Amino acid sequence: MQSQLKQRLPNWQSLSQSARTLAPGLLLSVTVAAAATFLAAHYGAPQMLFALLLGIAFHFLADDSKCQAGVEFAAKKVLRFGVALLGLRITVEEMTSLGWEVLVWVALGIALTISIGMLVAKILGRRIQFGVLTGGSVAICGASAALAISAVLPKHPFSERNTLFTVIAVTAFSTIAMVIYPIFVNLLGFDDRLAGIFIGGTIHDVAQVVGAGYSISPQAGEFATITKLLRVALLVPVILVISLYFRSHPDKDSEKADIPLLPFFVVGFCICVAINSAHILPVGVTNTLSGLSSWCLVSAVAALGIKTSVKKLFTIGYEPILMVVIETVAIAAWVLVGIYWFF
Repeated sequence: MQSQLKQRLPNWQSLSQSARTLAPGLLLSVTVAAAATFLAAHYGAPQMLFALLLGIAFHFLADDSKCQAGVEFAAKKVLRFGVALLGLRITVEEMTSLGWEVLVWVALGIALTISIGMLVAKILGRRIQFGVLTGGSVAICGASAALAISAVLPKHPFSERNTLFTVIAVTAFSTIAMVIYPIFVNLLGFDDRLAGIFIGGTIHDVAQVVGAGYSISPQAGEFATITKLLRVALLVPVILVISLYFRSHPDKDSEKADIPLLPFFVVGFCICVAINSAHILPVGVTNTLSGLSSWCLVSAVAALGIKTSVKKLFTIGYEPILMVVIETVAIAAWVLVGIYWFF
């Protein structure tokens, strides 16, 4: 009886050893994330971009035996936990509040952008996975989508480099769009609702959507945020489709590994959406967990930066930049068509 009880109890010695192994690298990633958060708050630049750049500065620690395990843990496990908690920012009520025509049009826009990414990648001689990664990041929620999608794509020697580039590119383009798009919608004479839908339907990262939307008006900011969260919610079906596609179309050049049909972090995302939609948790708890999600994602980006060599990053060429530009223009054009013809 006592032996059975011991087997069921946690092995505290093993847990303690794991904690000691992970602590240095995990602490490094969190520290870089904290520095990035401080700089973003004081200088107004994107938090993710600071996390990447600061992380890259600590690349010399990537191969350090003390830090390696913790950095890897932050780049994978902490990332997935953060993506799951993203669901606490969304409710079903918010997703349907804009009307079914907007929901359908946004969903079609995501499918179109990813398809264009795959097509352009093939034309430019890049892997289809890269087109899916950049297209999905542009279409859904920027850096967060890049991290989530990369977790289910087949792995190859350039996976981390491509993910890092995508995070940098979508963050940079989001920042540019945050400045330009409010001026653009003003020139087009959009009201607050249409301006918010355009901002939320086109800019890649959530933070930049909020910044651009509320720079127009509080009402435009609300519409922009809701539209953006609608795109974030569609991350789940997109990941499901990506998993199905690459399970049925294995890449012979990629590392052989089972691609999960629906990863646990996606299931967690759905559960969090359901919990938030049912208003089970107090607002304070929801806000705290939502903040924890941001910390997890920034820490994961910092870890990704630590793992990536600048030298390898510069070998990526001009084609990926062209891909992101085309995808960005495509989704903007698609949303404009919807605004003029359907909304």
